[in-house]
Amino acid sequence: MSTNRVIIFDTTLRDGEQSPGASMTRDEKLRIARQLEKMRVDVIEAGFAIASPGDFLAVKAIADSIKDSTVCSLSRALDADIDRAGEALANANSGRIHTFIATSPIHMKYKLQMTPDQVVENAVRAVKRARNLIDDVEFSLEDASRSELDFMCRIIEAVIDAGARTINIPDTVGYAVPQEYGNTIAQLIQRIPNADKAIFSVHCHNDLGLAVANSLSAIAAGARQVECTINGLGERAGNAALEEIVMALRTRQDVMGLETNIDTTQIVPASRLVSSITGFPVQPNKAIVGANAFAHESGIHQDGVLKHRETYEIMTAESVGWNTNRMVLGKLSGRNAFRSRLEELGTQFASEAELNEAFARFKELADKKSEIFDDDLVALVSDTRASAGHEKYRLSSLSVTSQTGETPVAQVVLSVAGEEAQAQSSGGGPVDAALKAIEAIVDSGSNLQLYSVNAITSGTDSQGEVTVRLEKGGRIVNGLGADTDIIVASAKAYIHALNMLDANIQKAHPQV
Repeated sequence: MSTNRVIIFDTTLRDGEQSPGASMTRDEKLRIARQLEKMRVDVIEAGFAIASPGDFLAVKAIADSIKDSTVCSLSRALDADIDRAGEALANANSGRIHTFIATSPIHMKYKLQMTPDQVVENAVRAVKRARNLIDDVEFSLEDASRSELDFMCRIIEAVIDAGARTINIPDTVGYAVPQEYGNTIAQLIQRIPNADKAIFSVHCHNDLGLAVANSLSAIAAGARQVECTINGLGERAGNAALEEIVMALRTRQDVMGLETNIDTTQIVPASRLVSSITGFPVQPNKAIVGANAFAHESGIHQDGVLKHRETYEIMTAESVGWNTNRMVLGKLSGRNAFRSRLEELGTQFASEAELNEAFARFKELADKKSEIFDDDLVALVSDTRASAGHEKYRLSSLSVTSQTGETPVAQVVLSVAGEEAQAQSSGGGPVDAALKAIEAIVDSGSNLQLYSVNAITSGTDSQGEVTVRLEKGGRIVNGLGADTDIIVASAKAYIHALNMLDANIQKAHPQV
């Protein structure tokens, strides 16, 4: 590997999925993985194989399908974790086991209840066990930014000797600041005798809004792998955003002198796919992928851009994929054209029945909306799959009466485990009335934590994509729904969330 190339390690499917409510199905993970492969991401962290049977199957499906990127599974420094990761990656064209243990005094004392000697012993044993299963092993020092430098030098030297070829120095709690973090990386590389036998990696959280800055500081200090996520998705305040790191390295090659293997024109499609699947909308002023990232409101800016684009634009919208959202299909388009375009967008249908269902919804949408864009197709497939699988509740019909000066009233008919049930409710608005009518039937006992609406494309006939977050007994799920009628989209999203709660799929947290 050229020393001026930075490896992009995407952990959207693992750390990103740890965002409350961002849990993904195996099929959704596979769709994102294919888009990441298309974007030429070097390493895809597909999940945490031992967390649940579902996570194991997702990692295995991605490892079996992805050929051009390395597929990675996380594991604690435990024999069972490592063996399960190895099993999931058995058929990978290029696989990696990523094992970790905490190294900060506070974590070793209170969480692990281990001495430093015991931590080193466990780390070495874990790396050796992983190397017996696979050639590519990464080792992470959890909470490295609050760990003692001398101890980090000791444990890193030991795990490199044991066979680790990538060493990750994560800022697990988002505590570091750029100068300090970059200096830590530089000292580790300088002080560890066998540092030249491993690639140093960084994984930064955004609790202080410094994840990207810390990552870039570490890269400047010698790190050559950066762990990041699409849209900065991740638990708490999220992770370093892949799109920001990649475009910073590309735009400022004059300063950094570094490059990545990423096809940057796939950044916006990846952003929109992840947003659609997880239900986490991208804020309009988000760098690179926000709707306003290349918009100029100021008259002075507009005048400058019209005269010479580089006066106010340091990169082009086309370079990150903004030109890909073109109109591609209409109501006269056939099934093969529909299937082909979605395959180009990274979506493959599991069966003819699934294709037929999605195509039927496409025809319904084409009758309502004259222009159908790529984003419409992605949302349509997400909505189709959200209503598939475990489906105790299904929307049969919805009628809402709303007029000025009158309280809105909704009438809902649901299919509940095959039996029809109906209810009527009033509310503060038509959406409120519809959701209350649904609750009158199901009596879920859940708490509504989030309701958000995002227009998928421009125009008054745009589909509305609704995210509903429900909490029950400490479990959080996101429901998604899309429709040109925002009230119907809201009902779909709420019912999707209810079905997910009813499925009661439990996931283990990798740091517990």
